[in-house]
Amino acid sequence: MNLLLVGDSCKDIFHYGKCDRICPEAPVPVFVNTRTVENVGMAGNVYNNLKSLGVETVDFIYNNEQITKTRYIDEKSNQMIIRVDENDKVNTSFDRLNFSVDYKNYDATVISDYNKGFITYKSIKHLSNNSKLTFVDTKKIINKEYFSDVTFVKINQVEWEFCKANGVNLEDWEENLIITLGSRGCKYKDVIYPVDTSIEVRDVSGAGDTWLSSFVVNFVKTNRVEESIKYANKNATIVVQKKGVSVI
Repeated sequence: MNLLLVGDSCKDIFHYGKCDRICPEAPVPVFVNTRTVENVGMAGNVYNNLKSLGVETVDFIYNNEQITKTRYIDEKSNQMIIRVDENDKVNTSFDRLNFSVDYKNYDATVISDYNKGFITYKSIKHLSNNSKLTFVDTKKIINKEYFSDVTFVKINQVEWEFCKANGVNLEDWEENLIITLGSRGCKYKDVIYPVDTSIEVRDVSGAGDTWLSSFVVNFVKTNRVEESIKYANKNATIVVQKKGVSVI
């Protein structure tokens, strides 16, 4: 399987530590760092999941400007105290003129759009127009002008509510919209596909990336939507039981 991945990538930093007292200068906890874990996130996490799932070739186009997400987490409770984002928007976007891409070489194109500036509406249209299959995970408002040739769009429930508030009708997207619902699973064609709720959720960071990667890999292999959704749900359930951003 050969895939093209285009998207916003970042560095994820997890500071784990102790919060045993309140700061005397302000009513906030004092955080004592005990260990730090770093990994690539967003589209970079999609890349790692695709490779972990056995995809032979993943050509990855992403932003050069560094985006950083730093999380401070109480080790005992696994409660995130604060997340600090740096360089949240990039200035340079994907430009097809800067890349010589032979789309015929790829079984599918995966777009991981965290709406940080690298992926534009025009780039989604260009990539989907030229690819055999296109899978888009986006935080943008979806519309027919730019998403008409996308095979599947995956968004979460909050993002879908935002789309609805801006005039997007579910009936127009029945065939290619999948809405993830967190602990309730996901919804496709008005059918909810549940997940195992008996497991202990430790960290949901990156679970959507695992879901997207798993769905893409299974669908390219089988061309079966329902089977691919169930496979993606299962794998996302596995990674949320781990701390930090994990790959399947």
